[in-house]
Amino acid sequence: MMPARAYCCCAALRPRYKRLVDNIFPEDPKDGLVKADMEKLTFYAVSAPEKLDRIGAYLAEKLSRDVVRHRYGYVFIAMEALDQLLMACHSQSIKPFVESFLHMVAKLLESGEPRLQVLGTNSFVKFANIEEDTPSYHRRYDFFVSRFSAMCHSCHDDPEIQNEIRIAGIRGIQGVVRKTVNDELRATIWEPQHMDKIVPSLLYNMQKTEDADSRIGPPSSPTGGDKEENPAALAENCFRELLARATYGNMNNAVKPVFAHLDHHKLWDPNEFAVHCFKIIMYSIQAQYSHHVIQEILGHLDFCKRDSPRVRAGIIQVLLETIAIAAKGSIGPTVLEVFNTLLKHLSLSVDVELGAKSGSSGNIDTRSKECEEKMVQNAIIQTIGE
Repeated sequence: MMPARAYCCCAALRPRYKRLVDNIFPEDPKDGLVKADMEKLTFYAVSAPEKLDRIGAYLAEKLSRDVVRHRYGYVFIAMEALDQLLMACHSQSIKPFVESFLHMVAKLLESGEPRLQVLGTNSFVKFANIEEDTPSYHRRYDFFVSRFSAMCHSCHDDPEIQNEIRIAGIRGIQGVVRKTVNDELRATIWEPQHMDKIVPSLLYNMQKTEDADSRIGPPSSPTGGDKEENPAALAENCFRELLARATYGNMNNAVKPVFAHLDHHKLWDPNEFAVHCFKIIMYSIQAQYSHHVIQEILGHLDFCKRDSPRVRAGIIQVLLETIAIAAKGSIGPTVLEVFNTLLKHLSLSVDVELGAKSGSSGNIDTRSKECEEKMVQNAIIQTIGE
């Protein structure tokens, strides 16, 4: 058996940063982070920032081991220490530390334990609010976009846990957006492969509360309490924030997934949710980009020209709402395009109606189709009149 003096000797030979990290963990995790030793570790990290990467790597090693062994008390302590170090250290040397930090957050998000997923999300959101001295152009957030989007669709058996995971997913997406959206040189969050995950995840959670879609003014913003407790309200707030940051070059990438979601879930008939979505879009984007949204709706109307009359009427009614909002400013050269497209669809609808009449025998299906085409024509005429 090794003598006690040999143990002391081995401990003394361990690097100082490892001893400082070990000391922040109590014997019983219920006692929480050892605050006095955490202050020593923070002072050491601030005084010797070149050691940050080693501190981060060692903490990551300990956390990974504790996750595997289900020692979740120590996992919470490790993440609390990481959060404090991240908030305290702002230097060039923080970048390698951030890589270890993000690796640990990813470990938590990959776990099947809801508590760890929420813990990882909370740490990521804190990190997202930190302004780094210089951007890291090589860092990508693909994994986090995919993981947070998956969490937004949680189907956990326990409704409370499901709600908690979805809220965490939405907050994570909001964090990714805030961290990356204004940095044009970094791998952009506006790329279609990211928007095709982010936007449908937000819309999926927004679908639950649609009792105020018919209002004339802009949809009201969720209150602070609602945003934290209600996935639908939080998702809507995140969607608004995303759209408000959109620019000329990436506006379409944010809007196109909305059409895909509405098509996939058959939300043009009835179209209350579709109207609500486009009201949010029109009131959130910069006014000079309104014509882009109108052009996208016109393009989608052309794409759906062979769909049922009720679907086409639903799209035209959405167009009517967007034009009414855009008309308060200026929709510019889009006016002529709107007229031409609507007249073309009016002509198609009339042709379909006449074709149904000429080949009909007066049965119920034919009369129903004629009535539906009338609905399309009325919607077109109303939009032109607007």
